[in-house]
Amino acid sequence: MMRPLCLLFDCDGTLVDSEPLLAAEMAVSLTRLGLPFDASDYAGEFRGARFRNIVAVLEDRHGPVDPQRLADTEATMRANLNRRLALELTPIEGALEALARLADYPRGLVSNGPENKIRTSLATVGLAEHFGDNLFSGYSAQCWKPDPGLYLHAARRMGYPPEACVAIDDGLVGVHAALAAGMTVIHLNRFPDAEETPEGALTITSMHQLPTVIGQLERLHVLEERQVAHSR
Repeated sequence: MMRPLCLLFDCDGTLVDSEPLLAAEMAVSLTRLGLPFDASDYAGEFRGARFRNIVAVLEDRHGPVDPQRLADTEATMRANLNRRLALELTPIEGALEALARLADYPRGLVSNGPENKIRTSLATVGLAEHFGDNLFSGYSAQCWKPDPGLYLHAARRMGYPPEACVAIDDGLVGVHAALAAGMTVIHLNRFPDAEETPEGALTITSMHQLPTVIGQLERLHVLEERQVAHSR
């Protein structure tokens, strides 16, 4: 019996609208450290990037900061962010409906963020039941997008080869990671006037479109599996 495609979702900006909250907390924390940062810088340059990678870029521009101060500041920032996520977070438009319509597909969540942040986000918007323990954090795997290793780690844990996985990601770092992993990639491009979808990825501009695209990919997947079976 043919298995359905395995769907691997990004979290921030794909399922939950957490990025404005994250950008605001980063602006306060990084500027206090002496690394000037505006909330708009996140969307403009760093969307989806690992926090420490952002810090490294800013240190190159403005000078290094004390490692202990950085660690303390990051811990405080994440605690403040988790409190805000639990109170203010909302789902991306269409995400709840899309997941409900795709309930028969195996799915995992693949995020650069820490697992406690992922769990807080999903619980706040009522999405936890859609993923169970299929949560794959860069901090747990010690591998972050745009390295393809995080998506490959998720595929292995889910029990699927990369070519049977569809990654749904709004961030270019995630899109590039999944493409490098050899997966089918759907770029949720919510800012098509400002951002181009990388070559090789499919584009949607709303999560409402996702079930239709997955249905089309599933039909292609079934045809390819049948062709392989007949050639044996």
